[in-house]
Amino acid sequence: MMDQVDFLPLIGVPACLDLDPESGFGFHKVGDKYVDSVVDGAGGLPVLIPALGPRLDLDQLLGRLDGLLITGSPSNVEPHHYAGGPPPQDNLTDPARDATTLPLIRKALARGLPLLAICRGIQELNVALGGSLHQEVHALPGRRDHRSDKTLPYPERYGPAHPVELTPGGQLQDLLGGAATIQVNSLHGQAIDRLAPRLAIEAVAEDGTIEAVRVQDVPGFALGVQWHPEWRVLDNPVSRRLFAAFGAACRARAREKAVHERDPVLASGA
Repeated sequence: MMDQVDFLPLIGVPACLDLDPESGFGFHKVGDKYVDSVVDGAGGLPVLIPALGPRLDLDQLLGRLDGLLITGSPSNVEPHHYAGGPPPQDNLTDPARDATTLPLIRKALARGLPLLAICRGIQELNVALGGSLHQEVHALPGRRDHRSDKTLPYPERYGPAHPVELTPGGQLQDLLGGAATIQVNSLHGQAIDRLAPRLAIEAVAEDGTIEAVRVQDVPGFALGVQWHPEWRVLDNPVSRRLFAAFGAACRARAREKAVHERDPVLASGA
């Protein structure tokens, strides 16, 4: 029976474009922690999306996918996308990624595709929907420094850094079993400033930094988090629940597509 099949969802993962300064060659890159989190945490098959910008046919691409994971990155969204001021002197950008992910996010949400956005991803989600960013959170009065200590080994950089308070009655609190607060890691220099109109806050740090959001006007799974739940996803109960919920939404999407392709009349409810 169709409803007894456990579908393997195809989950798109956009890449960064890393240019080698010596050769000038570009490399489309996705960290293996994101690939592993899709396989181990969400139970899906990652489909890496090159940073090709307008050269991609987004409608055809999204028609074949069952979910979208927008990853973190060393780079930041270029501030001209949200009418931001001059960037910090050491700001790392990736215009090819911006040209890919910003329209990709908008089209994915219009299709109702399950979406999970992480770190740079939550910032891209906010910008794609009309919000803006703080370019240096640590320079704001009353804010903590959310950047990681780069002198530490990677496992220590991804360790718990501070608590966040979950919005009472929110989607994130619900999927985390009603928790009021959780401990998260912190490896970001930028964060949401003006919240996009379509977004609702799902979690906030003690200093007021927005740590999680959901898209309000879509019926399915569409969440963004500022921390890194993909790091050793199976070792963290919060990360396991988050990726399990994302994976379940992607499998439901895959099942729905399969039913529609098999019997369009049945899928329409006619």
